[in-house]
Amino acid sequence: MKPNLKKRSLTLGLLGGALAMGGFLTACTTQPTAPDGGAGATGELPPAAPREFRAAWVSTVANIDWPSKPGLPAAQQQAEAIAILERAVSLNLNAIVLQVRPSADAIYPSKIEPWTEYLTGAQGKPPSPWYDPLAFWVREAHARGLELHAWFNPYRARHDNARSPAAPNHITNTIPSAVKRYGKFMWMDPGEEAASKQTMDVILDVVRRYDIDGVHIDDYFYPYPIEAPEVAGNAQALDGNGKPASKELDFPDTPAWERYLAGGGKLDRPSWRRDNVNRLIEAMYKGIHREKSWVRFGISPFGMGRPDRRPPGINGFSQYDKLYADAELWLEKGWLDYFVPQLYWPIAQTAQSYPVLLDYWISQNPQGRHMWPGLFTSRIGAPAPTKTYEPQEILDQIALTRQRQRATGHVHFSMIALTQNRKGISDKLRSGIYTGPALVPATTWLAGERPGTPQVSGAPAKGGVRLKLKAGKATALYAVWSRHGGEWRFDVVPASRVDWTVPDDGKLGAADLVYVSPVDRLGNEGARVQAWRRP
Repeated sequence: MKPNLKKRSLTLGLLGGALAMGGFLTACTTQPTAPDGGAGATGELPPAAPREFRAAWVSTVANIDWPSKPGLPAAQQQAEAIAILERAVSLNLNAIVLQVRPSADAIYPSKIEPWTEYLTGAQGKPPSPWYDPLAFWVREAHARGLELHAWFNPYRARHDNARSPAAPNHITNTIPSAVKRYGKFMWMDPGEEAASKQTMDVILDVVRRYDIDGVHIDDYFYPYPIEAPEVAGNAQALDGNGKPASKELDFPDTPAWERYLAGGGKLDRPSWRRDNVNRLIEAMYKGIHREKSWVRFGISPFGMGRPDRRPPGINGFSQYDKLYADAELWLEKGWLDYFVPQLYWPIAQTAQSYPVLLDYWISQNPQGRHMWPGLFTSRIGAPAPTKTYEPQEILDQIALTRQRQRATGHVHFSMIALTQNRKGISDKLRSGIYTGPALVPATTWLAGERPGTPQVSGAPAKGGVRLKLKAGKATALYAVWSRHGGEWRFDVVPASRVDWTVPDDGKLGAADLVYVSPVDRLGNEGARVQAWRRP
């Protein structure tokens, strides 16, 4: 992703610093199909609703997306947030994935971790005048019919390019034994129980206190490897056995490893590291759903899987061996609700081919969890030395994704490319890809109260048909179908709205028939109610 300071080159080590980090034209204009392909629509009954997860990551680290710089007055921060949400609505997106924990700090008031410096320029300093940014984002997103997923970095604690000293209540000061230095980073050690507990406490605190729709973690587990200083640039360096020394700096988790062995642990060190991450993933999935059954848990790992399972011709960095991330196991066990592999390579790049990798991850998904690949949209118009994309690359990737029945959405990294409309990408999405709204695919395996029947009525009004709406139980959205001259139009309306005008169609005139159905937090659609029929 994404998220933050990530390495995106082919060898994919860790990028440091602030952002250190035409062949499918027909398909590109095809809208996502309804679960039944739209079948069942008649002159009197509308088709099934279109379904597709359409989201963008909003990075707070290094002020990539929001706020545009630290130290802005609260009103300006809020105005920038509103502008992002309005752009999402104008593009017919339906979700925002907002980074709420960049580096063991927070964009919201917390008793566990300090305010992030990316808000005010000083870690621990709240915005001025005081407000709760996460509560603001949740409220304003829901008012526009958008989901808000809270994105956490599970292990990164600190980078040397931080603008301010660590706050007294930052984990580097409160539990220094749980944090290890790795190159220019301070990293929460996955082998230290205190580090995993802190991450769990932070996430469950947010789930309890905020009305979020999802918890989202990125690809930072153990850190991306960097060169060991003693062998960097020295091709003749040897290890203790007289063999060529590894050029990778090993993560300094020896104290936790030795305790594990002393306690009778039998795993080898790489397997032990993977087990440390696996146990946190499983605990997150179960813990989140114990708190709120409707809050979905998503992971966006690096886009290439285990070397021993990859399709022929795919090669490159191994998150399994280097980040100790066993993403295939998480899918096998069903320890997540949606999976967002970061497929940040072009379609034509054979060794990391977008469609081949997408098909691979689909094949590794026996539990049928949502598959929503991450797209490197910010590569469009990116500054040198990054290899840029033309907008058509992203359009074609979306088209290919739509051709796979078991891939039902995608996520753009990141929102800045869409807000800046780089090379016209937003215009192209709006005119050809996202020509109408879509519901998020239903998460049918999670328990939740199904939406109750709304009370609706309609009456002719200037410019359209005005609906009066009163939500039933467990309703988050309304799905609204209107018939104009024999053709059906679809819209999504926030459940907070008590009235809504179905506009006249510029070519086909006013609606003569309108249906409304309730949609719950998990995307389940309730019974359709006829709201209006022209006499």
